[in-house]
Amino acid sequence: MSDAHADVKVGNGGVTLAARPEALRLDPAETAVVVIDMQNAYASPGGYVDQAGFDISGAAGTIGRIGQVLETARRAGVQVVYLQNGWDPDYVEAGGPGSPNWHKSNALKTMRRRPELQGKLLARGGWDYALVEALKPQPGDISLHKTRYSAFFNSQLDSVLRARGIRTIVFVGIATNVCVESTLRDGFHLEYFGVMLEDATHHLGPPVMQQASVYNVEKFFGWVSTVADFCGAFGQLPQE
Repeated sequence: MSDAHADVKVGNGGVTLAARPEALRLDPAETAVVVIDMQNAYASPGGYVDQAGFDISGAAGTIGRIGQVLETARRAGVQVVYLQNGWDPDYVEAGGPGSPNWHKSNALKTMRRRPELQGKLLARGGWDYALVEALKPQPGDISLHKTRYSAFFNSQLDSVLRARGIRTIVFVGIATNVCVESTLRDGFHLEYFGVMLEDATHHLGPPVMQQASVYNVEKFFGWVSTVADFCGAFGQLPQE
């Protein structure tokens, strides 16, 4: 998948990951797989995204492919980090009318439009907020909370990654064009190498949104790879 450019070496090397626009030479000890918002809210029938009228039909396939990535990552000694999006049960963290999040969050707008859902969407401790059953964290994984699209905003993500010497973030999750891309962009400005696995992410909105995010990442903010290429590269390593 790589083009005529020389491979990009990150850290001490160890694994060559086929990617666009060029391959990356990665050190598994300095790489993390970050799982963005694989919650019932975004991927399960009856969750917030389904309630808000978005198409979640592709989420089931995404869950299966993410599972393959996580199994490979754990065996290779790559750190797995989960992010969950949402707020306290009283939605204080969501911001009031003075916050753009109050106006733009589709979860908050859906609850204002349908009062019977108040307190049910993306509230910590509820079913909607919980990770999907098929992707529950395993021993050694890290779970963090976030209150905005970007997982770097007011969270512990940056400090957790830096404390472990992580240089490269491999992104999987939902939604490609919102929380995944927002986090990858912020990571770029914090000097992280960001790789998006295009077939282990799922968009909100029409398919063109996925295509636009893939283009932005490949051309401006990072690298794009696939589940097969990730598993092929990291699956060759001795198991931890």
